[in-house]
Formats: sequence, structure tokens, C-alpha cells
Amino acid sequence: MSFAITERTALIVVDVQPDFMPGGTLACHEGDAIVPGIDRLLRARRFRHVVATQDWHPPGHVSFASSHPDAQAFQQIDLHGHPQTLWPDHCVQDTPGAALHPGIAWSTADLILRKGSDPQVDSYSGFRENHGPHGTRAATGLAGWLRERGVDEVLVCGLARDVCVLWTAQDAAALGFRAWLAWDLSRPVTPDSDDATRSTLQALGIGVVDSTDVGIA
Repeated sequence: MSFAITERTALIVVDVQPDFMPGGTLACHEGDAIVPGIDRLLRARRFRHVVATQDWHPPGHVSFASSHPDAQAFQQIDLHGHPQTLWPDHCVQDTPGAALHPGIAWSTADLILRKGSDPQVDSYSGFRENHGPHGTRAATGLAGWLRERGVDEVLVCGLARDVCVLWTAQDAAALGFRAWLAWDLSRPVTPDSDDATRSTLQALGIGVVDSTDVGIA
């Protein structure tokens, strides 16, 4: 199966925010390297629908290591019956690090979806929150928004490849969308995760493309 942009294909740009850039509080490996390519992609206006997700945590969010006495960043705990990584404080609402990256032409996006605003539930995916206190994953409404516009295929890019980008692509596929991940327009928290990410994508039938495939190389 080869990738081709149609009117039924939407672009989802995940969490391209300063706190995930080098020097940010939760820096992804070479996170800034994807900014020019994503900016070119949005300026090319090749997608009828463009969604940008934005991590948007209140102070003291449950996913912050600082919210748990004696906990360390990147430690894993049990939260609502599921594993939860504790992160450095990041993308706190109304802080510069939570803004959408200024190097991208966001005016071409027709939906900006903020996630992670529930203080007791983390939210990696653009489609569903992580497991909450009742054992379920609440929908963000993105799937319905896309379907109402005739979208049945998504291309996902952004940060981080091994967390929020991967979860967004996985949920898209689980919800019945054809899903693709733009590999060179994403970066991981750590590059050691790349092999596992590729294996997961392959197992779920999620395609991998690069800038050449979307015509901006």
C-alpha cells in the first residue's frame, strides 16, 4: 500500500511545542530538526484538513514527577491501574514552553486540540486520554470531527515519536482510520526507542513515510 494525499486525508501535527525542543524541560532528541519540514508542509496546503494537538497541563499535573513525593523524572508508577511514566514539568498552561512552536505557520490548521488539561489524567493521544480513574479512556472528539468532514485517512507527525505521535497513530488505526506516520517529521524522546516503534507500527499495519512521499523533500 502506497501513500497518496487525497481530500479524505488529514494531517495531524502532534505537540510541536518549545518544551519538547532542545533546551526545553522535556526535550526530544533533535526535536527542533522537524520544524522546517512541518512548516513547509503546512505552507504547501496539500491537506484539506490540518489538526494540531497541544499538550496543555495545569500546574501540579498528576504526570509530573514533582507532584509525587520522592519520585524521580522518568520513573514509572501505577496510576488508575495502568503504568504511568512521571515526566519533568512541561507544557504548563499559559507558559512559553506550552505555546505552539513559532517557527510553523499554524494559520493553516483548522483545528487546534488541547489535551492533558485534566489534572488527574495524562493524555498522549490526540484521540483519547490515557486511562482515567474509572478504567476508561475518554474520547477527545477528534475522531468524530474528522469523520464529519469525510476524513478516513491520517498522516501523523510531531513529538514525541515514541509517545504521543505513536499513541495518536495507534488510536487512529484502532478507530478505523488508515494511519501513516511521517518518520523524518517526528523525533523520539530517546532514539533507543526507534526499533520498538517501527515494530509496533508494522504489527498494527500503520505505514511509515517520509518527506519525499509527501512532496516536500
